[in-house]
Amino acid sequence: MADLVTQAKWDRLAPRFDTMASKGAEERWRPFKREVFREMDGKILFLALGTGLDLPFFPTGKDITAIDISPKMIEQAQERLDAYDGTIKAHVMDVHDMPFEPDSFDQIVTSCTFCSVPNPIEGLKALHRVLKPGGRLMMFEHTGSRFYPFRPMMNLMTVLSRMIGPDMNRPTVQNVRAAGFRITEVNNVFLDVVKTIKAYKPD
Repeated sequence: MADLVTQAKWDRLAPRFDTMASKGAEERWRPFKREVFREMDGKILFLALGTGLDLPFFPTGKDITAIDISPKMIEQAQERLDAYDGTIKAHVMDVHDMPFEPDSFDQIVTSCTFCSVPNPIEGLKALHRVLKPGGRLMMFEHTGSRFYPFRPMMNLMTVLSRMIGPDMNRPTVQNVRAAGFRITEVNNVFLDVVKTIKAYKPD
């Protein structure tokens, strides 16, 4: 069953999400996102779709299932979904409660997602379940920092930020390991706060 509190939060944000995400940030992270997305292949699960800001960075001709907890976000994404040169099916769905069969996908891709999943380790375990053995998890994420003064600052910011959007201090690399994935690569894009994470599901 979907988390209706989380769904309502993102439904409220959907009409102004593009403005909040800001064109500047999208331009800044574009080359790093493209670097992750260019490896997309096989049967792919993408979450969370949001308003589809990442879709123009996807390689063409791919077979993608995209999910988001917010129907309003998917409505906002429709024009970008229609413009994608490939196969992409969007579903309103909570990552904690996905109906997909085990071992359904060759790859799972996330983009600034696990700062917002209410129960991140359980969400990652759900991804682990639907990924094929040997399948890859590829992530572009912002996380908490290990360093002073960023760590206490981000802990403080999270008290407010989680009310209207993401947590700022998630230990996502550790969460990926805790969910049963084997990490192959972590690259810091900005300090140790924005990073790419690549992992796989052991056979």
